[in-house]
Amino acid sequence: MNQFKSENPATERIHATYPGDTPGDVDLKLERSIQAFKKWKYVPVEDRCRLMREVAVQLRCNSQRWAELMTQEMGKLLREAQGEIEKCALGCEFYADNGAEFLLSRDYPSNASESYVQSSPLGTVLGVMPWNFPFWQVIRFAVPTIVAGNSVVLKHASNVPGCALALQELFEKSGFPEGVFQTLLIGSKEVATVISDVRIAAVSLTGSEAAGKAVAREAGSHIKKCVLELGGIDPFIVLEDADLEVAAVTALTARYQNCGQSCIAAKRLIVVEDVYEAFIERFLGAVKGLVMGDPMEETTSLGPLAKGEFRDEILGQIETSVNQGGKLLWGGRARAGAGYFLEPTVLVDVSPEMSCASEEVFGPVAPVLCVQDVRQAIEVANATDYGLGASLWTTDLVRARELANELESGQVFINSMVSSDPRLPFGGVKKSGYGRELAECGIREFVNLKTISFG
Repeated sequence: MNQFKSENPATERIHATYPGDTPGDVDLKLERSIQAFKKWKYVPVEDRCRLMREVAVQLRCNSQRWAELMTQEMGKLLREAQGEIEKCALGCEFYADNGAEFLLSRDYPSNASESYVQSSPLGTVLGVMPWNFPFWQVIRFAVPTIVAGNSVVLKHASNVPGCALALQELFEKSGFPEGVFQTLLIGSKEVATVISDVRIAAVSLTGSEAAGKAVAREAGSHIKKCVLELGGIDPFIVLEDADLEVAAVTALTARYQNCGQSCIAAKRLIVVEDVYEAFIERFLGAVKGLVMGDPMEETTSLGPLAKGEFRDEILGQIETSVNQGGKLLWGGRARAGAGYFLEPTVLVDVSPEMSCASEEVFGPVAPVLCVQDVRQAIEVANATDYGLGASLWTTDLVRARELANELESGQVFINSMVSSDPRLPFGGVKKSGYGRELAECGIREFVNLKTISFG
């Protein structure tokens, strides 16, 4: 039987061990889930929404405990973890308020005497979720899926087993029927078997490109719907008329929040040459103010990476980029002692083909690219296989609207950093995945939009 260990990335100490599910356990949970779905789909949507509002209540009641659990398992700053719990509560309240309206039948005029489209749930949906936002990533997938009438089984990342079990506890405490939300403590190798099970109707994955390919391949072989939210090399574009003070401070958060471990982090800072030096001066000044240390401490602004191998991989990407001609302006070293700490790093003289600009660097590394003008900025921003989000900084809002249409990404944020909001659709294009989460789109991904027509 697999065992799942909860390791504190700040201390490298194991603070809990959890037994994994056997094949028999998985079978029992899948059967329980499909039986729960057969009843849950007939529960009035208003009652589903009422229970989802209770989830928000439970999140806030247990905020400190679950925030500390996140920090212990993956190293997130405690205050960021507290903010994540509150965001989860707001997401639950959004679907509690709007879920019934989103699922209303809609009339469509046709040659029939009456024709309309209704939303019917699909069944049990498997969520394969990552460790970097261990509560929010699950909530944004599971909440609309459950409100739509589906049941959910969660395969969480192996380094956050405590969070995975806490999420099941959350739904149970909120009054959901047994089996509507369950956690599977299994490894990645067992995912294909679960997807192939006839009791699984669809899959949602947030993770790497490699994981997305594997899940899409397996789901496709069984003709099952899947939604993929994958990696990103998001551009943070600073034009010559940008407010440099605000842009530099925002870039700091956009790149180093969650120790840079975010799909929508600003992974390439693309700055026009007219303001390049001025931006670098402001940005570097802000980076030097970051305090690396214990994520439980209020004064800490940069915690550890989630795993030692992640730090080693990023150090390799930094070294490769320097060998390719990049200049290490700040940081770039692992901190001695316990914990998977990596100094906040700034690389300049970066060209688009370098490792730090052509590959996703999932950590606290900011490559800054200098471009001649706005045309080259857009060209460089789009010259990637990924397209999750983009941030554009300019005071010319007319031009901003035009440029937003040219950027190849799932979302464009003008004069702000890319973020997810329950009220707005979220997802990418190209190798950043397909399908959408959140807003009305998120609740309609895992339903059968059934046409009813009367002759």
